[in-house]
Amino acid sequence: MQRKYEFTGEVKVVFGITLKQIRATLSFGTIAKGDVGGWIEGETNFSPDARVSGDAWVYGNAQVYGNAQVSGDAWVSGNAQVSGNAQVSGDAWVSGNAQVYGNARVYGNARVSGNAQVYGNARVYGNARV
Repeated sequence: MQRKYEFTGEVKVVFGITLKQIRATLSFGTIAKGDVGGWIEGETNFSPDARVSGDAWVYGNAQVYGNAQVSGDAWVSGNAQVSGNAQVSGDAWVSGNAQVYGNARVYGNARVSGNAQVYGNARVYGNARV
């Protein structure tokens, strides 16, 4: 099975964690082959149990690291951060300067944007907007 992403060679360090920028290696959803994405932590993101899976995508300066997972058709964009054990799935979007961390879950058609923070064991789902 062809991997969905490759690293661009660009790296940055955030809170002592080295993040690598990704680029699409194939077209899927609204993403075209060659589109440059956001930043993820490591090679394990491309295993059969990928942390970024389905038609999910990480855009712009967004960052996904730790044990965080982005799946389904979810998007993480802008300067958003998803970290810890957080999960973003379904058709959910996390954008702007929003942060989702801890054991938080954002799913369904939920949107977390602006400077919002979702953390701890919080759940944002359905058509909720934060």
